[in-house]
Order: sequence, then C-alpha cells, then structure tokens
Amino acid sequence: MTTNPWQDPALPVPERVEALLAAMTLEEKVAQLGSRWIGKDKGATGPAGPEPEHEHSVAPMESEFSGGPALEDASRHGLGQLTRIYGSYPVTVAEGAAELVRQQRIVMASSRLGIPAMVHEECLTGFTMHGASVYPAAINWGATFDPELIERMAAAIGRDMAALGVHQALAPVLDVVRDYRWGRVEESIGEDPYLVGTVGSAYVRGLQSSGVLATLKHFAGYSASRGARNHGPVPMGRRELLDMILPPFEAAVRSGAGSVMNSYSDVDGVPAGADSWLLTDLLRDEWGFTGTVVSDYWAVPFLASMHGIAADDGDAGARALEAGIDVELPDTIGYGDEMVARVRSGKLDESYVERAARRVLTQKAELGLLDPEWTPESSVATSAEVTLDSAANRELAREVAERSIVLLDPGDVLPLSGTGRMAVVGPCADDARTFLGCYAFANHVLPRYPGVEPEIDLPTAAESLRAELSGAEVAYARGCAVDGADRSGFAEAVAAARDADVCLAFVGDLAGLFGKGTSGEGCDAADLRLPGVQADLVEALLETGTPVVVVVVSGRPYALGDFAGRAAALVQAFMPGEEGGPAIAGVLSGRVQPSGKLPVQIPRTPGGQPGTYLQPRLGAVHTGTSNLDPTPLFPFGHGRSYTSFEVGDLRLSGTRVPTDGEFTATVRVRNTGGRDGAEVVQLYLSDPVAQVTRPVVQLAGFQRVELAAGAEADVVFHVHTDRTAFADRDVKRIVEPGELRVLAGTSAGDLPCEAVVELTGPVRPAGPGRVITTPVEVRLRTLG
Repeated sequence: MTTNPWQDPALPVPERVEALLAAMTLEEKVAQLGSRWIGKDKGATGPAGPEPEHEHSVAPMESEFSGGPALEDASRHGLGQLTRIYGSYPVTVAEGAAELVRQQRIVMASSRLGIPAMVHEECLTGFTMHGASVYPAAINWGATFDPELIERMAAAIGRDMAALGVHQALAPVLDVVRDYRWGRVEESIGEDPYLVGTVGSAYVRGLQSSGVLATLKHFAGYSASRGARNHGPVPMGRRELLDMILPPFEAAVRSGAGSVMNSYSDVDGVPAGADSWLLTDLLRDEWGFTGTVVSDYWAVPFLASMHGIAADDGDAGARALEAGIDVELPDTIGYGDEMVARVRSGKLDESYVERAARRVLTQKAELGLLDPEWTPESSVATSAEVTLDSAANRELAREVAERSIVLLDPGDVLPLSGTGRMAVVGPCADDARTFLGCYAFANHVLPRYPGVEPEIDLPTAAESLRAELSGAEVAYARGCAVDGADRSGFAEAVAAARDADVCLAFVGDLAGLFGKGTSGEGCDAADLRLPGVQADLVEALLETGTPVVVVVVSGRPYALGDFAGRAAALVQAFMPGEEGGPAIAGVLSGRVQPSGKLPVQIPRTPGGQPGTYLQPRLGAVHTGTSNLDPTPLFPFGHGRSYTSFEVGDLRLSGTRVPTDGEFTATVRVRNTGGRDGAEVVQLYLSDPVAQVTRPVVQLAGFQRVELAAGAEADVVFHVHTDRTAFADRDVKRIVEPGELRVLAGTSAGDLPCEAVVELTGPVRPAGPGRVITTPVEVRLRTLG
C-alpha cells in the first residue's frame, strides 16, 4: 500500500515531485545532485591485474581524483547517480547486474527516504562494456548520411543498456569538427552542423525509444580549441558559436533529448560549466529544454583547479549550480557538504538546489524509480536474456560499416579481380583494434588488464580479405607500427609488394586515451601527416611500381595529397567497428557497393588549411592573397561508387520568395551506370551578399537515394527561408532579403546544378521557433 504521495504512480509527476521535495531535508536535496564512481577504484577480478592507474586513465586527470568515500557514506542522505558499474572493469552480464543490485541496495538502505540512484554508462561506439558489440565510431555515422540507419543502431544499443538497468547514456557527441588535429574527431559526426544535428537527433530518438536517456555533449564549443588541444581555450565569438556550434544541440533538444553535458573548455574566457547564458538563458529559457544538465567528469572541480575562476571546490560547486549544472559527475566533490554549508550560511540561495533537485527527481519519477514496486532486482530482471554481441547487433554493425566506407578514388584497379598475388601491408592490416574507437571497451579499459581478451570476434583486414578473395594468394607484412620511428619492417613489406600483382596498404590510427593512441580523447595531432613513419612506408611501396591501393583506417582525415595520382586507388574507412574487416573486404572486392560520403574534407597537405569547408571566400578560395592553397584533396560530401550517377534538372517552385516564405528545389538523379547503387543528393545554399561574411556554400539538405541501374528519381527539398538565417552584427539571428544561390550535386565540390531565388521583403528575426530542418521527398520516376 502506498504511504507517500510521491510514490503514487496515479498522481501527475509534478505533483509527486513537489510532495517529495516538501518531505526532504536540505541535505537530502543536495545529495540528489551528486554521484559515486566505485568502479574506478576497483582492481581486477581475475589473475590479470590492472596497470598502475597513472599509466592508463579512462577520464581526464583520473589519478588526481582517486579514492573516495564508501558507498554507504556517500549515500547517507541519498544519491543522484551511480557511475559506470558495467564500464569500469571487465565483468560479465551476470556479474555486472549483481553489482548493480548490490550498489542500488546500499543506496536505498543507507538513506532515510530510500530513493534509488540513476545509473549511467558510456556508449559512443556501442555499450562500453566487456563483450558488447562495437559499432563504427561516430565519424562513420556521419559518413553514412543515413539518419534512419543510425536511429536503428541507437535503438539496439539502448535495448541492451536498458535490459541491464542503465538509465542514462553519455552520448551522442554533437561537437562540430573545426580542426582535424583534435583527437576527438573520431567521436564527432562531422564538420557540418546540419549533418551533425540530423544524424545526432536520429541517434537520440533511437536511444530514447528504448527507455534510456540520451546525453548531448559537449555543450558547447569544445571542438574548436586553440591548437586543437584537448580542453584548450576556445577563441570564438558568439556569432560563430550560434551559427556553427549550437545548431546540432538545438535540433537534438527539439528531438526530446533527456540530458545535456557541459564542455570542459572556456569560450572567450568563460568556462561552459559556469556559463549561465549557455546553460540557462539559451538552453532552457530560449530552447525550452526541461531535462537535466550533468557535468562532464570532474568539470566542477576543474573550475577551480584548471580554469581559475573559483577559489576552491566548494566555490566551484556553487558557481556550476548557479549557472545551471544539475548533477555532478562522476563523483561528488563540489556538490557535497560544502554546498549544504553555503546554503545554511546564506552564501548560496537554496532555490538553486531546489531547481536542480526538482529536475533530477522529475526524471527519476518518469523512469519509474519512485514507484513502490520498483526494485533493483526488477531493473535487471531480463538481463540474463541479453546477448551483448548478438547476431542481430553484428548485422547492424556490418550495415553501418559498409555504408560508411568512402571510396575516394577507385582508380582502375577497384573492385579487385579476386585472383592473382596480393600483398596486404601496413599496421592496420592485421590489428582489428585499429577499427575501434577510443570508447570501445578494448581500447578504453582493457589496456589496464593485459592478457584479458575482448571476448568479441574481431576479424582483421588480412583475415577478411583471405576469406573474401579465396582465389587470391595473399601475403602479409606489417611494415611498421602505427606510431614510432621503426623502419625495420620496410624491407619485408617492400619485398611483398614487389612480388604481388597489387598491394593493399592499410594505414591510419590506433585509438587510445590521453596520449596512449594516435586518435581519441587527449590524443591530438601536431599536423595531418599519417602518424609515425606510415607515410614513408606508403612512399616505399609506391616506388616498387606495383599498383598500391591505400586504405586509411583513421579517426581523423589525414593529408593524402602526396599519394594522389600515384596510388592505384584511395579508400577512407575511418573506424568501422567490429565488422570493419569484412566490410572493407566487401568494398574492395565489389561485393559491397560503396555509398559512403565524407563528413569531413580530406586535406591535400598536412598544414596551412583552415580545417573545414564552412569558410567565407577568403578562407575557402585560393585567391592569390596567400601562397597557401586551402583547396582540399577531396571535398565535404565526396564519395564514389562502382556505378555512376548524374544529377541535373534543378527546378525551383518560385524565383521570388518572401523572407517568411518557403520554396521547393527539385533535382533529378539518375543511375547512369551498370550496377545498382545509392547516391546522396546534396542541396547547398550560398548567400553572396550579406551584412557579415558567410560560407561560400553550406549544406541545407541531403537524401540518400537507392537506384537500380538506369533508374532515376526526383528529389524534392522543401526549403523554408528560416534555413537561410544567420547571426547578424548584433548577434541576433535574422533572415535577410536578397539574392540566394541554390546549388545541388553530390558534394560541396561537385555542384552541377545552380539556380537563383530572391528573398523579398523586410529583414525578419528568426527566433527559437524557426524551421531548422529541410524535409525531403523522393519520387521514383517510371521510365517508358
């Protein structure tokens, strides 16, 4: 029988929450804003012991925050969240579920009200847990240009997490890439805000359809740090922030995202974790966000220790709470007893505690944690039925991998014949870890546990090619490591290439953390040359005269200009996950028709370029004002296939449209080749005269279209004039009258269709309710 109104599911959630708040002491309210990470201090459970903590951290400066109170003490007044029960060390499903029950029972038994904690985990490449499926990295999601596929993938990830009692997932990353040297490019969806927002919102919908809250990160500006250094200051004005960085977050908030995580960085001197304009005025008052804002790990004490805007941890906690951070992760440091003391002394208004506690308790009520029948055991009741790396998961991972591989240049050797002698060379050819992102468990946690295997099938490229091309004679030579200066393996690799009819060179990255990899969090690059001596290895292979197919398996785009026109073919695979080997082999053999498109440009040279295609004329066009040519080797949106497509016949519904109107842009796409395939039709806008400089072109819409050989379709883009809005000189978003160029094609550098529409009428404000999407229709045409 229900004895407390806040436990009554028949009552409206707001009424239940207010009843609970009224029954809580100040200490109990503050406790709901904290967290505890028991797993970070836990040793190995088997014969393989962890490396010393300082040698492999899974969070920034983790060793500085080792230790902490017993869970009983940490939850004596309650607790907001439990951190990474499954994702901190190798456990089975049964072991993890048992540990979750144990921790939840302690939380509930240690406090007067017995309120359960929320459980959060990472899932940037799938559930970060030992033995769980590893999907392609987020940069691959962008390369698919297929939001529906990413929504299905996210739903599968969410189902596994929900069955194991997880309530919140720390994904997706919605940082728009601004500098390719940044280590976390692999975790980002791409360099265009519309692509990032569209694909990221699909991920949010998929994950939350399974009952797991998505967390948008890193809000905001993190990807634009000076020098591409992780956590570095961001020298960015508010106009650029509004036009380039914030749109994906706004789109995902509109898709119902349950949580937002702050960025570590400061923007123009103001750390995101203490920015009330960002976390409250914009996010909540303008966008209408109603979920919770959680801190990135230790971002609250960093306000004191790293940013120097707070005197100590308690001061940092007060500043973060006032700005709008509701929950401190992964452990309570600034949101503990010191916060209670500040409220009691009058230094901190209790209304800020009430505000945050209300948001936390609302989510707990909506998740069922306040219901009388909820138990820790019931939250994992179906866990025994979960197969973490099921056949269905692997099939989905394979589909994402296949659709994300970008055929940069097929040359005249792809697809491979499948016979003859083949040399498979390079550090990414026989190490499947290179297919995995830095948040895959094998790269994220297992380096702490030497000798512990990933417990998922990870076929390498060499193994997959032998299986794919059984009629070929395949020889393998590593050549060199991903990083380092050792060239001792060059001779063997060169000999293998000389003896072969074709050489496949697999080069790129091995993801890691904080300098333990060439890509990933804290693994930033000095320039865009392939790591170590890999570029020299490719040069040595090219000099043999054997046709060399260069396959880049990487978390960021590397400069390939030195190989263009010399390599027999170029392929960009990014980090394609556990099914990456078979997917790459399928593309090379022609069994898989490639359809991936570049979510980031491929640079021509290692430096001297602005970073992304979204530049005004002086940043994007080689005008003769500088000796440095910013033209990329391959543009944003580029990707070839083994058939050919023609895009043409652009038609506008009108050439004069009011600034509060809309128009349609219809373009015809035809498969002019001999094979079935898919093309991503892309629509760009260009504003040639505006009150501030604008990008030369900017993506306004896209649609993946599958067409049989010889088939054609009309692709209809519905463009509201709000899609032309930008931040003006007063940093107010407006729609401005004037001429607008409308372009269509297959990449930012291949736009054969162009038309002009004139926006008429007055300058119009484009506020919070503006249209931020471009709906698309595909009308298949019947050829007679």
